[in-house]
Amino acid sequence: MEIVKTYRQSIPAVRFIGKKYGDGDRVNGGFGQQWGEWFQNGWFDVLEKTAGSESLKSLYEDGDAYIGLMRWKDGEPFQYWIGMFLPDNTPVPEGYGYVDFPAADLGACWLHGKEGEIYGKEHLCAQKPEEAGMKIVADEEGAWWFFERYVCPRFTTPDEKGEIILDICHYVK
Repeated sequence: MEIVKTYRQSIPAVRFIGKKYGDGDRVNGGFGQQWGEWFQNGWFDVLEKTAGSESLKSLYEDGDAYIGLMRWKDGEPFQYWIGMFLPDNTPVPEGYGYVDFPAADLGACWLHGKEGEIYGKEHLCAQKPEEAGMKIVADEEGAWWFFERYVCPRFTTPDEKGEIILDICHYVK
């Protein structure tokens, strides 16, 4: 596993719409079972129809990706959300939750490796933007937000060695 790209990306104000999970929802240490439920139940389809796929593609580069959004704050329960970033003020479908984010910059890293090697590396992807002069920032409540971004085809189509790319993004200034 290696980090093959690190860059700053500016994104507009967005509304993350999805479903929230916590440490008690983990199965074998992760949230793969919940991802399976999302695909089985067509929950991403609902979000794509709500926003319109063209709207998502034009939101920002890779704006149509599926997201594993994480919130960490010392002393508070860890949050893991599955969903998508949609245009600001998008109506929230019944059964979903949401988090609004202001326009911001991201420190994006591309992790390249076999699928079993690339998860849980958020700490490594926090170091690379810092080395590039970006400062990872918490929100106004002191919580750290970061996310896995599953971009097609770089995540879904393995290269000749059977390796894929997972984006890990942190909010930076």
